Amino acid sequence: MAAESYDAVVRAARAVVAGEERPVDLGIRDGRIVTLHAEAAPDVELADDEVLLPGLVDTHVHVNEPGRTEWEGFDSATRAAAAGGVTTIIDMPLNSIPPTTTVVALRTKQDAARDQVHVDVGFWGGAVPDNLADLEPLHDAGVFGFKCFLLPSGVDEFPELDAAGLRAAMHELSRIDALLIAHAEDGSEIAADLVHGRDYASFLGSRPPKAETVAIERVITTARETGGRAHVVHLSGADALPVIRAARAAGVRLTVETCPHYLSFVAEEISDGATELKCCPPIRDAANRELLWDALVAGDIDLVVTDHSPCTPELKRLDSGDFGDAWGGIASLQLGLPVVWTEARSRGLGLPDVVRWMCEAPADLVGLTHKGRLAPGCDADLCVLAPDEPFTVDPATLRHRNPISAYAGRTLAGTVRRTWLRGVPVDPDGDTPAGRLLRRPG
Repeated sequence: MAAESYDAVVRAARAVVAGEERPVDLGIRDGRIVTLHAEAAPDVELADDEVLLPGLVDTHVHVNEPGRTEWEGFDSATRAAAAGGVTTIIDMPLNSIPPTTTVVALRTKQDAARDQVHVDVGFWGGAVPDNLADLEPLHDAGVFGFKCFLLPSGVDEFPELDAAGLRAAMHELSRIDALLIAHAEDGSEIAADLVHGRDYASFLGSRPPKAETVAIERVITTARETGGRAHVVHLSGADALPVIRAARAAGVRLTVETCPHYLSFVAEEISDGATELKCCPPIRDAANRELLWDALVAGDIDLVVTDHSPCTPELKRLDSGDFGDAWGGIASLQLGLPVVWTEARSRGLGLPDVVRWMCEAPADLVGLTHKGRLAPGCDADLCVLAPDEPFTVDPATLRHRNPISAYAGRTLAGTVRRTWLRGVPVDPDGDTPAGRLLRRPG
């Protein structure tokens, strides 16, 4: 292809392509990669200490706008995403008001997002007790699947599905071949009175691994009965891995994710009152963390996404340190890549592994196979990472709306230096948002 046919050529001595590191001369035209072997002078040449990655795809992000924009909003969330090398996010149906449980609510959210997104944004729908008739219209309107809770979600406007509701939703979603994603904890296995106080061990004990295992078994049984597709979000308990393996071996259409915080933190090191580390399901012990890593390497866990779930400082109860009162969620959209890379490299794993978990697999989960990889025909969504450059997390410098971080003071490996969206550099501080609102393919 002639040089003048490219809008840009990016040269990298190290790039992650098809599961390996190799040099590329990436030719870009009309926002897409057209070749990895451009015979032209580069417009951009990466430094010797930089590696070219595909832009990350984060399919578990709570943006919260409209309704709770003081927690996070599309402008701040997508700036943070771009600063962290994330070029595509899929927004959860809660904790916005209204939740994305009807087509009207989806349009309200799209209207709120339009013209202020700095990366590409898609939307999950919600499956709640009274919206069975809304599922197919939402599917037709382009949501990427449907989130449900199997216990109270924490916000009244998004109630949980009981066993009958789960079966009904899965039957309907199986009929239209739509994906159900489940917050899998069983309320009957959780302490009836939520533990209050500063003691992390008490909070952890109130949400035992069995709560996850029992709920995941319910999801598996329902998926088997209906033939539907199911995805377990934010797996924290390794005790559930045997039933997950058995279900997949038996042909159940099941995928599983975990999150950076479960792969990084351990319960033994969480101080009493450290409510910035409260999440549900909770961060468990060091032995559990290593079993999650083993399962990720083995392919029993498919992908890693952040479950970016921010709130205001007041809701984290940083003053009292009361785990019962604090909002459960960890804000990490900008930090997911360096957190996972820091832990992966300490275990002898490579950047191709991280790309598989955080780019390719999340893109595949939602059918965006033209994202999350460096290949001809794919969107030229790019991340330039300096994998050996450390930095110390300062919440005040993050682009999340609220300066709270469970990672504050941690030194991480891997600095994101540049991000491109469809072949155009993204400035996280810029005034011209170039992101698009995405629909489910097909």
